[in-house]
Amino acid sequence: MVPLIAILAVAACGGSPSSATSSAPPSAAATATVSVAMNAKLGQILVDGNGRTLYLFEADKGSSSTCYGACAAYWPPLLTGGAPMAGTGVNGSLLGTTKRTDGTTEVTYGGHPLYYVVTDHNPGDATGQAVSNYGAAWYVVGTDGRKIA
Repeated sequence: MVPLIAILAVAACGGSPSSATSSAPPSAAATATVSVAMNAKLGQILVDGNGRTLYLFEADKGSSSTCYGACAAYWPPLLTGGAPMAGTGVNGSLLGTTKRTDGTTEVTYGGHPLYYVVTDHNPGDATGQAVSNYGAAWYVVGTDGRKIA
């Protein structure tokens, strides 16, 4: 219900609902899909079901997330409302989940929690690649579950 209210508020102000929601990560209620896409500079990378680039955070040790508060506002976690689905090119055995401190479920791949970055606005953007932020570096994730350096 909340997304509908947000869309109606944007529409009432003369904005476009699609422009208001297109860069926002999916809600935790949705079942996340992880797929593979070709990036001209980085090769095959992990993306969500809408083609948005996914990242790992080098400060995370094991499958537990260390990104909360301001960090999670800038690097939103890929949340899921059920078991994540393996899209095209993804090794389903590398997909998993971890519980966050707020009770939501974050998708992992190769043991790494997965995130977006707010500076990626379109499918294929990778503005967070090799950025050092919130105490460690962030990298796009390859099909093997490792960072692409």
